Amino acid sequence: MRKLFPLALVIFLGILLWGNQYSTSATESQTPDLVTQMWRSHQQDLPISSPIIAVEPSQPVETQSVTYGNLNNQELVGYLARPTQADQPLPGLIVIHEWWGLNENIKMMTERLAGEGYLALAVDLYGGKVGDTPEQARELVTEARNNEQQLKNNIRQAYQYLEQEQNAPKIGSIGWCFGGTWSLNTALLFPKELDAAVIYYGGGIETNPNQLKPLEMPILGIFGELDNNPSVETVRQFETALKNVGKSPEIYIYENADHAFANPSGTRYNAEAAEDAWKKTITFFNQHLK
Repeated sequence: MRKLFPLALVIFLGILLWGNQYSTSATESQTPDLVTQMWRSHQQDLPISSPIIAVEPSQPVETQSVTYGNLNNQELVGYLARPTQADQPLPGLIVIHEWWGLNENIKMMTERLAGEGYLALAVDLYGGKVGDTPEQARELVTEARNNEQQLKNNIRQAYQYLEQEQNAPKIGSIGWCFGGTWSLNTALLFPKELDAAVIYYGGGIETNPNQLKPLEMPILGIFGELDNNPSVETVRQFETALKNVGKSPEIYIYENADHAFANPSGTRYNAEAAEDAWKKTITFFNQHLK
């Protein structure tokens, strides 16, 4: 009997270890990383222009490609738009693209923002590349997330460009999807300097109160009820965390709206929700940047 005990113990430990490995694998498959979440949200989606960019800017604008910085000996080239009749420094906007990249639709959205009286700079976090399919976008966002420090340096140089070279008296940020996460990240990079931040969804939003506590700018958050990237639960955690550290965010969750419902590119457009979100966005920027 004693001879059998060590063997039984070995078998028991082996079963226990195998069970733990299986349990871990199952958990990981149920909690995918942010790239996989974006991938799932955009399956069968395409970067076609959505109706939100079909509207002409409220006033004539002029545009140009500009070099706003340098990273690893490569120029950072963005898309700058401003009102044609502007005769004084304008408040600046850092415009951050969706997971598709800095495509023509983002450029047209940047023109719409400029038409509201802003100096709008659409940054490029993909080094000139854009995705035409979900597969390509997944590769681009994976590469970007694997070089997060470079993304931060990119955003820092965009802010400095608007502040120092364009003399913007105030600066805000706005982004959709991947860009929504990075609009919040911009706020975290400039917790005292940034004057306003608009976040259109974005699965990687921070919910740790200690990380959010330094933020001093007003925050507008736009989210969809049907979205799981982030989920309504995560949005509420984000809102609660901000309030617990003394902030007063404006958070809106639109009924029957899914992920990317207001994107410049994509097939998930929800006209009623997107148009209302646009009005809230412009009102918010006008209140805090002008």
